[in-house]
Amino acid sequence: MAEPLLKVENLYCERDERVLFDGLSFAVGAGEVLQIEGQNGSGKTTLLRILGGLSRNYEGELYWRGEPMAEVVDEYRQDLLYFGHLPGVKATLTPQENLGWYAALQGADLASIDSALQQVGLRGYEDVPCHMLSAGQHRRVSLARLYLSQAALWILDEPFTAIDKKGVAQKEQLILRHAACGGTVILTTHHELQLDGLRRLNLDQLAGTS
Repeated sequence: MAEPLLKVENLYCERDERVLFDGLSFAVGAGEVLQIEGQNGSGKTTLLRILGGLSRNYEGELYWRGEPMAEVVDEYRQDLLYFGHLPGVKATLTPQENLGWYAALQGADLASIDSALQQVGLRGYEDVPCHMLSAGQHRRVSLARLYLSQAALWILDEPFTAIDKKGVAQKEQLILRHAACGGTVILTTHHELQLDGLRRLNLDQLAGTS
């Protein structure tokens, strides 16, 4: 059996003196899509922040490609795309400019940036300063990174927020293509996903709160 890309062992985390999860263990491999489920406050975003390296408020072990995370953290970051609640968009820059640094890291050119923006419904807004765009459009600028990414692992926290039904279907197909090419996706969403082979991990059940 192939070694999983990401493995979590005996993860423990508490917040405000409340245990979110204890003894949480799971693994995801190439080509898999894992949805993290649970009611509000169950720790979904906290878990994704831990996996994304944005929180150290936990006990337990993380492994990337079979190696302890602490020993391969630089390689892990290069292989990771994290999409959180905040869009990470600079208001003074245009969508093109906001994506320029990320595209350069991925070896993508200006045409690829414009194509990505078109895919998220921002055609014609490429050169508009982001302070003139809505909050939903800021999120679309951030989502455009998915069309530029060469990362093996995508960690996506509510990626379909402010996206219409057509846009959700397009992003589902993008996730499926990423998995079909050997990529791995871990995500949270309130949408009913239509993805073949989708795995689910329910934090409520693990915490005994459901």
